Parts: sequence; C-alpha cells; structure tokens
Amino acid sequence: MRIAIVVSDFNSEVTAPMLHRAIEHATSLKAEITRTAHVFGVFDMPLIVKALLKRKDVDGVVMIGAVVKGETQHDEVIAHAVANIASQLSVEFEKPVGLGITGPGMTDEQAAARIDNAKNAVEAVVRVFKEMKNLGE
Repeated sequence: MRIAIVVSDFNSEVTAPMLHRAIEHATSLKAEITRTAHVFGVFDMPLIVKALLKRKDVDGVVMIGAVVKGETQHDEVIAHAVANIASQLSVEFEKPVGLGITGPGMTDEQAAARIDNAKNAVEAVVRVFKEMKNLGE
C-alpha cells in the first residue's frame, strides 16, 4: 500500500512529532510513504489532499494536524469543515483518507497528549484500503 501524508506546520511542536509517529507506524505496517506534503494550516489541506488522491502512486492519504482552542469558535469551524471535506474526497476518489487531526477544543497540553493519534489515522487508511481490496475481489 502507498500512502501520502499531508501535515500542517501550524502548531509544529505537536504536528512534527505526529508526522514522525505516523511514518514509524506506516513502516511497521509495511506501507510505503510515497509523498509528504507540508501546508501552513489544517484549512489548507483539502486542495493538496485532492491532488494526491488523483495520483496513481497514492492509495490513501493521511491528514495530520492539531486544532487548538483559541478565544473564539474558529477552531470548531475549521475542524468541522476539514473533516467534512476529507470524507467527501474519500468517497469521491474511492480511496481512504485518514483524519489525523486532533481538536477542536483542545489546549496546548491536550494537543501534546494526543500526538499518538497520528498512528490511528495511518491504521485507519491501511485497514480501509485492505477491506476495499477484499470487497473488490
């Protein structure tokens, strides 16, 4: 299986270790990372995810980011919008998209405690890909 990863550089103190954990877990599952793309923030991911899903050398995409609570509800708007688009793109391209974006509503400390959630997104992409292959046979 060939995976692409899109990671937000905003909150990089959390997302950089998340990327590292995702790559380690993909390697342990014998999944190949064919592309890694960096974007500024979580909201910037959908166009890159769509471009990656169009590629023949990408079987699934993992999205990695951390949406931390601010003084407004901006974090909720961003997280919900991106999660919705991720599921739409997955269905449109019939390829799994793993939502390794933590939040909304988190503090910086809660975000740091959820770094391992990046592994869950990789796990989800690999499992869905395998299940889709089984259903297609």
